[in-house]
Amino acid sequence: MGVEQKLGVNKFVVDDGNPHIKVNKEICKTCGIKPCLVACPASLYTLKEDDISFDFAGCLECGTCRVICPKPGAIDWNYPQGTFGVVFRYG
Repeated sequence: MGVEQKLGVNKFVVDDGNPHIKVNKEICKTCGIKPCLVACPASLYTLKEDDISFDFAGCLECGTCRVICPKPGAIDWNYPQGTFGVVFRYG
């Protein structure tokens, strides 16, 4: 079973009106190495025309992006509000 299939087993309850991770694209543009593109285990950070995009709907809430980001203030990371976020399923 590949990573995509394993991630597909999880359930994500998305709070569309209140994302738990917000990316400051202006700060991200000043980052030369952009480690979030390779460090996110769910591959949710993408680069399109020098703009970083993030899809919080599949976030595993691991915090890797906030730890590895070299630019203070680029990633505003919080846990999702109660009843929202990832629901890990095993099986």
